[in-house]
Amino acid sequence: MAMMMAAIGIGAGNKKAMTPAKDAQPAAELKKRNDELEKELRESKEREEEMRRQLQSAFERLRVAEEAEERLCSQLGELEAEAIHQAREYHARIVSLREELSRANTLLTKAYASPSSSSISIPSSS
Repeated sequence: MAMMMAAIGIGAGNKKAMTPAKDAQPAAELKKRNDELEKELRESKEREEEMRRQLQSAFERLRVAEEAEERLCSQLGELEAEAIHQAREYHARIVSLREELSRANTLLTKAYASPSSSSISIPSSS
């Protein structure tokens, strides 16, 4: 029986000696796979960081565009107010000129209607 135990021990020893060699291959494959995954992770983080930079840049461009839009709207409002003011002034001037023309027309009509008066008084314009 001792002989049998010795054979089993030897066999077990051989089995253990073979196991590390077999484990070396899967370990190398696991290391290789781990390296690949780490590389993919680094690349993914780099892409994520690039996307973050692009997003930040887009936000900055959006902020600048919004500020420009606000300035343009403000300027447009000022121009509209100025245009309304000018239109009112022009309208008032047109009304004034129309009234002056009407008075002059009335004077001329009266002058032609009564030829006896030779002088026409024209009021001074204000």
